[in-house]
Amino acid sequence: MPQQAEPIVETPVGAVRGVRDRFGELYRAVPYAAAPTGAGRFAPPASHPGWSGVRDATAPSPTAPQPARDFGRLDMIPYFGPGWVRGEEYLTVDVRTPGADSGKRPVMVFVHGGGFVTGSTRAALYDGRPFARDGVVLVTVNYRVGIPGFLDLEGAPANRGLLDVLAALGWVQDTIAAFGGDPRNVTLFGQSAGATITGALLATPEAKGLFRRAIIQSGSGTGAFTPEQAHRVTAAAAWALGVPPTAEAFAEIPDERFLEILPDLVGIDLRTATATDPLVELSPFSLVLPVQPADALAEGPAGEVDLLIGTNTEEGHLYLVPQGKLESSTDDDVLAVAAKIDADPTAVVAAHRATRPGATPGELRSAVLGEGLFGAGTARMIEAHARLSGGRTHVYSFGHRSTALDGRLGATHTVELPFVFDIADEPWLHDDTGLLGPDPAPAGLAARVHGAWVAFATHGDPGWAAYDPRQPHAEALGG
Repeated sequence: MPQQAEPIVETPVGAVRGVRDRFGELYRAVPYAAAPTGAGRFAPPASHPGWSGVRDATAPSPTAPQPARDFGRLDMIPYFGPGWVRGEEYLTVDVRTPGADSGKRPVMVFVHGGGFVTGSTRAALYDGRPFARDGVVLVTVNYRVGIPGFLDLEGAPANRGLLDVLAALGWVQDTIAAFGGDPRNVTLFGQSAGATITGALLATPEAKGLFRRAIIQSGSGTGAFTPEQAHRVTAAAAWALGVPPTAEAFAEIPDERFLEILPDLVGIDLRTATATDPLVELSPFSLVLPVQPADALAEGPAGEVDLLIGTNTEEGHLYLVPQGKLESSTDDDVLAVAAKIDADPTAVVAAHRATRPGATPGELRSAVLGEGLFGAGTARMIEAHARLSGGRTHVYSFGHRSTALDGRLGATHTVELPFVFDIADEPWLHDDTGLLGPDPAPAGLAARVHGAWVAFATHGDPGWAAYDPRQPHAEALGG
């Protein structure tokens, strides 16, 4: 009997039609919440009203309103995606599955990065075919970004983008069995902003029972803004728009105008008497929390969740090399960056110099950036989770150096993603401007990294020992 050419899945709110290929089945732009329009852009995600008939799920979703991002000679379109693809119904997921049957397979739910401002399920890096090939159901999530997603406003819930991810996890619990997944074996994983959201959900009471494991790739357990910091961004946005800082006033403003004022919000000094800027002025948006996630894990599901967590060895290079700043950096530049992340910048620079005695100013600047953005907050999360969970924390350090941009890009932020998704041999990653550079990917590294992620999602063991605070160890991947 011939296979059905176009597979159809019945979900609680309606049927969807996907496509089948040799890797399994793909369902795109499946709504997990109602379209956030008008005042709804600043409301919690609402249940989708459903549809009659069979909904086409073969075309990619619209995206959250977002600006274009430019990284000079480096092609970051595979990471950010195509930018703003207009359409109201963008609170959607893509589902890649070996088969929509009763398989009860491990489920992995991916939350993209992009500085809380950009990103979508359309990004080429998040190709789910290798996960389906290896018996995993992969769900990638769109969520609100920028002003609708993260600006703190009177009359609106905070962290609406995080609430979207929480709603998507609820959708997974209700629906993923119809796509061949096991709702009792869900791994939430994210990178950069998505990793910081993942860490925050570990400390969110409403997330209890929604996922069994988590993977944090280059996030920060201390990456949230304080309410005071968020207020500064809100005040600047309201001033730029000429309206009061309320959800009611912002609801009258079109998304195009929100994007127009984003440059006015970049570079605001968010240092306060009690906090430094965790994003070092690279983004005006983050989660807004009274307590950092690493210090609030006991409030959420963290104690019952296995955690795989790590960073790359040269995270800061992404913010210097494509812009030509690695070579041009001076000692004053290093001190200026350190002043944004610590009250004693001289001591910070001295500590980094002591561990890198031959480093250039550019290399020191990158190290300070990487530690401020990701390293320190990851270390706090590791220690906090290890204390709380008792042997359920696994740590990695990714060190493969990209040869992009004349061999200088290195083991920078985002460079582990092609290995996690096992697409490191794709030609578009290796052209003159590609993320991995002209040299071929190391033989076996993608299989090892991707295999570790799949093994962790399947049974909680990536293939190396759990973290022991008495003998700290991070598994070296690449490098």
